[in-house]
Amino acid sequence: MRKHDATDRSRRTLLVSGGALILAAALWPANALAQAASGTKMRIGVIGSGRIGGTIGGLWVKAGHPVLFSSRHPEQLKDLVTGLGTLAKAGTVDEAIAFGEVVFLAVPYGAMPQIGRDHATALKGKIVLDAGNAVAARDGAIAEEVERDGIGATSQKYLPGARLVRAFNTLSYAIFAREANRPDPKLAIPIAGDDAEAVQVAAGLVRNAGFDPVVVGKLADAKRFQRGAPGYGQAVTAAEFKQKLSLTP
Repeated sequence: MRKHDATDRSRRTLLVSGGALILAAALWPANALAQAASGTKMRIGVIGSGRIGGTIGGLWVKAGHPVLFSSRHPEQLKDLVTGLGTLAKAGTVDEAIAFGEVVFLAVPYGAMPQIGRDHATALKGKIVLDAGNAVAARDGAIAEEVERDGIGATSQKYLPGARLVRAFNTLSYAIFAREANRPDPKLAIPIAGDDAEAVQVAAGLVRNAGFDPVVVGKLADAKRFQRGAPGYGQAVTAAEFKQKLSLTP
């Protein structure tokens, strides 16, 4: 074989490989949506594995999703992951972000600015379900920001580029644990986000956890079910929730 023929073939191989990588990256959101729609199990990284993160993450494990639970002290999560079986693992926050096709954020809201400083770049382009609530006595000045601007806008400010969906913030972990997968009608979980595909993926994961998703609107509309708002604390069915917030049935 002549030398220039071999060179041309190598170039064509590199171009095809590079094109495949670019195409795969471009199709990732669609693939994630297709996975959620088809019931295919998605890798989920949990940041903040306390009562909410541990409960909802545990429901996803029981539904067949691989979940990596994280905290600043992952060794303290041994009992949690051991009890959930082989689909559950523990690790650092960086490991959870790298692992997850979807990231579930369930930390005290006062930690949001630090999460942004440390991890916003890694979370860029990721679907992130944000379950935090701003509590003035615990979280300080950021609670005033949430009250002024709305929690959806505030979370997006600290996580620019993340495909953010507000979810699982309205009820206690005890209610989630007790009411998951109950007979129909299921318990309503309001969600809101600006990225339509991310909202659909989140809705699928809400169903996988054993609840009924109610899309309230865009991130700006998340203030309708933030702490203290009319949609907060409503342990009701989807039909009842829509009625309470005057949403289209």
